[in-house]
This record gives sequence, C-alpha cells and structure tokens, in this order.
Amino acid sequence: MRITKLLAAVFILGFAVAARPLAAQSSQTAQADSASPSATQLDVSVTQTWTDTRIDMRSGEKLQVTATGSANYPNGTSFSPDGLLRGWKDMLHQYAVPDAGHGALIARIGSTDGSQPFLIGASKEFVAPVAGHLFLGINESEKDAGTAQGSFHVTIAILSPGLATPEGALVGGPAETAISSITPEILGEIPRRVSDPQGNPGDMVNIFIVGTQDQLTQTFAAAGWVQVDRSVESTLAVGLEVTLAKKDYLTMPMSTLYLFKRPQDFGFAHAEPVRVVMSRNHLRAWKSSYTVDGRPLWCIAATHDIGFERDQRNNGVTHKIDPAIDGEREYVNDTLSATGFVVQRNHVTPSDPLTTAKTATGGEFHSDGRILVLVLSTQNSSSN
Repeated sequence: MRITKLLAAVFILGFAVAARPLAAQSSQTAQADSASPSATQLDVSVTQTWTDTRIDMRSGEKLQVTATGSANYPNGTSFSPDGLLRGWKDMLHQYAVPDAGHGALIARIGSTDGSQPFLIGASKEFVAPVAGHLFLGINESEKDAGTAQGSFHVTIAILSPGLATPEGALVGGPAETAISSITPEILGEIPRRVSDPQGNPGDMVNIFIVGTQDQLTQTFAAAGWVQVDRSVESTLAVGLEVTLAKKDYLTMPMSTLYLFKRPQDFGFAHAEPVRVVMSRNHLRAWKSSYTVDGRPLWCIAATHDIGFERDQRNNGVTHKIDPAIDGEREYVNDTLSATGFVVQRNHVTPSDPLTTAKTATGGEFHSDGRILVLVLSTQNSSSN
C-alpha cells in the first residue's frame, strides 16, 4: 500500500522510528536458594534484562511473586519493583511490557520470541496458561541495563501445583494432533492467496483458526496482539489520545486486501512500539463460509513487515515483508498457543501447496506450503 499519508500522520504526532530491535536477549542464571519446599528466593539484578529463575512451571500452576528493594539509574533516580511512572521520553524506548512502569519487575514463561512478558511489580499472583520455564526481568532497555545499579529481592511461592497429567508438562501448548474436520475438500475450496483491490494475487493464506468471533478476538488480545485502526482518520485520533496518555501507539492501520471477494474482517498487529511504522508482525483475518464442529473457520494471511521497498505497481513506497513467511506463521502459533486457549493444533499440507510467489506489490516470498490449524477452546467465550 502507499503509506505517505500514514507516515505524515505519525510524524505529526511526533513518533520516532529508531530503537533497538526486539530480539532474543541473553539471560544470566540467578543464584537462587530454596527457602522451603514451596518457595524460592533470589535476587534479580537490574543490570540484566532477563534472569533465569530455574523454575519449570506446569500448565495451571499458580505462583505468588513478591519483590522488595530498590535500584537506581545514573541520574540518581531510584525505583522500586513497581517501576517509574512513564514520561514523554519513555515513548522513544522499547520496553518489553509497553504499559508497565520503567524499571518494573516483569516476567515471562518461555524464552522464545512468542513468549509474552507481563507485569509483576511488587506483588502478583498468576497462573501459567501452558507449561514453560519462568524468567524474571526488568522493564528497561539494554542501554538502561548497562548503567543501572541494584537488585530486587524476590520470593516465589507455589500456591497450586498445576496439572499432574502428561499434558500439564507440554511446553508452549498442546501437542500436534490430526484434526479430521479439516478435510481435503475444505483445503481444496479455500483460495491459496488473497488479492489487492485490483485483483492482483498477494499474500498466502497460511493459517486456519476454528472459533467464534469472540473467541478469536479474545485469544489474540490475550496473546498481546492489537486490532489495528481502519483508517488514517482513526489513526490521527487514536494516536493523539495515546500520545497525551504517554502510551505506545501500536494500532496503525494496514492496507485492505480481499478474500472471498471482500475485505478482511479483522487486522491484528504485534509490534515494537517505536518501530511500528516500519516493522511489525501483522495479519488479516476473514471469516469463511465453512464451519468446523459448529464453529466458524477463519482464514488468516500473516506476514512480518521488516522495512520499506518500491511498490512495483506504481513506483510508490510500500512495506517490505520478510520473504521467509513461515516464520510469521510460527510466530502466530507460538503467541496464540501460549495463551492456553488453543486446545488443538496441527500443520496440514494441501494437494496444491504454494511454495513460492510474489506479493501484489512485487516482493517475493517462499514457504514449505503448510497451513497451520489452531482450534480454540470453547471455554473463553460462547458468543458467535
């Protein structure tokens, strides 16, 4: 899509487009000592972004984490595990939990890019939605970690042990199993690609999701994805609102593409706050006419924006996607499965798999041709 108006809107609002990339960060292992059979104590240094707790959580396991102490940055500002109130400068930094305080104690279950960090602060009880290794961290940039001083003393108490079944130990979500309701007939009927408004074939349909509309949107929200704005006008309004509230703006709209001869029903993005103009994980979702065990089948085209390139349709500027699009398919897999709302998943290969092609703007992409199928739990919503 042409993005001149969007860039102008963002620059008007004063957003910067420079920050460190959200990459896998090295973590050091904390020296922990067991205070009791059900509690662990450790010190979490503010000089590193992630600390290994040496705790493997089971699905459904409930912990209480409490933290004390204080730390400081070179300018003399001291902060507690709750962190510092966000200021204007914080909008120009990449923090793992965008809405949490600068320097706050945070956590994540798992170490992959799909692991969703969350706020701990001075005290928090939480339940692991899926099994995984527990890390504690500090909501700060790598530059901050290089100059910070101090640590927080943390106590982790087990309130409930979680599922004792083999399934309770499956890291990252359910094991892959065949989903018989995704038949060859369905695979043969759904188009392999979406198209632009002029009918030019574009992105690959690489994910199916089974669930109601509410289940779909709630699962994406739980995984940290946001619904994008639908127009430049809404971009200006929302952008101004979040700027005044000193929050990160993540919902910049995406272009309209077509499947089943109609625009996407939803657009979702998982972005780095200050790089959202040029780099974000994003996807479009269409509700198909098919149902699987009484619930709608959603068709998803997911790609990862990694910069800009020339639009070969009109010599304009458009987003460049990562040509290895299977990585984005698996990013969606990791983030959604980590919510605990995915009860079945599998990869299926249609009889005519798409392995290489070009987007509507001329960029090339390649794939192994498989489609990810995710079946959502019926417990998080009963609405259609």
